[in-house]
Amino acid sequence: MHITRYTDYALRVLIYTSLRREGLATIKDVAEHYGISRNHLMKVVHKLGTAGYLETVRGKKGGFRLAKRPEDIRVGEVVRCTEEDFNIVQCFGPGADRCQIEPACILQGALHEALAAFLGVLDRYSLADLVTNQQQLARLLNSYPQSTRRMPPAGPGRKAPA
Repeated sequence: MHITRYTDYALRVLIYTSLRREGLATIKDVAEHYGISRNHLMKVVHKLGTAGYLETVRGKKGGFRLAKRPEDIRVGEVVRCTEEDFNIVQCFGPGADRCQIEPACILQGALHEALAAFLGVLDRYSLADLVTNQQQLARLLNSYPQSTRRMPPAGPGRKAPA
């Protein structure tokens, strides 16, 4: 199984954001800390926002923060959300050229089982599990103190982050 760069960046954004409990993260900050393209990150952050993983705050002092507790964000769920194609072999795809042995193929079932196992392992991990070494991650990302931005207070219908 191959995870796309898009999914890799999505997981990195969530890890970075979970380390920023006291402020808003920005695309600029994430791009600088990881050394990745802002353009790619804009798409990733937008997707994570529309999927309910991030809450975005517009404006000059805007940015984004986690919309859920890290314990409630399952890695497998994020991968399913951000990956477009789980067709690990040609015959998995809709309208794909069919293999001559497909009606009797045992390999196809084994590959489906392997994909389910892959995602099953990721489902066992939450974002909180990925950041149990917060201090080490923060040092590696050099994220303290990156910004003095403060989150606006939680408004009606919006919960303050835990």
